[in-house]
Amino acid sequence: MNETQFAAPKARPTNRLAAKLLADRHSIPLSIALHLVPGALIVAAYAWIGAPISHAVGAPIFAAWAIALMIVLFPLWFGLFWLGKQATGKYTMRGGVVRYRDKPFSRGKITLIGIGFLLYMAIVSLSLAPLDAWTYDTFFTWVTFEGSGSSGTAYLDAYSNETILTTMLVFGAFTGFLLPLIEEYYFRGFLLPRLPQLGRWAPLFNTTLFSIYHFWAIWTVPSKIIFLLPGVWFVWGKHDIRASIWMHPGSALLMTVIGTTMYLTGAM
Repeated sequence: MNETQFAAPKARPTNRLAAKLLADRHSIPLSIALHLVPGALIVAAYAWIGAPISHAVGAPIFAAWAIALMIVLFPLWFGLFWLGKQATGKYTMRGGVVRYRDKPFSRGKITLIGIGFLLYMAIVSLSLAPLDAWTYDTFFTWVTFEGSGSSGTAYLDAYSNETILTTMLVFGAFTGFLLPLIEEYYFRGFLLPRLPQLGRWAPLFNTTLFSIYHFWAIWTVPSKIIFLLPGVWFVWGKHDIRASIWMHPGSALLMTVIGTTMYLTGAM
């Protein structure tokens, strides 16, 4: 069955909040809030919880951000299942909660498409590192989060390889795949389909706000828009979220494995 045949929930939620969130169309102010509030909560979780913990155990500040992301994104993920419960009576992301799951492409074809987007994102994001550095040095030196800076490894600098490897072994599976996967379900599967009033501008709107949501690395907004937009546009046009899952969590996993291997072998 094509997902568009059950875009609306199977049963009308009695919970007013759930009904508003599960509507086929979010107002622009609501959508902006749903895009950006999680980012603000992540910054707060970093300042109040993540940073104190990482300082207490002597871990890189990367660990603080990983903790903050988990504190916010795991409840957000549960929220999608809760919405499914309100719509269908079961804890699920189906029933019109997370959309773009029509699977119009065969597994083999979407794998090739996904690998293409994965390589595009990995290569372009690395090639745009100088743009990130220039943007930070020109406009955002006032950002004083510990570990912020024009270096792509600022979150890990000044720590021994042993400490970095331990941190990556503890948090790598989360930051390198699971947390980006949750972001795709939420931003691409839940929020993006609920902007029909924007028409062809919806992917750019979604990509821009998702980039800004990373308040802790606000200087990377231009580069994120460049390397994310093609995949987001594809998902919006073809209704297949698997493409952006390959692109975003896939490239994060690839970079985590490569980075950890380089630290392990002493190449970094």
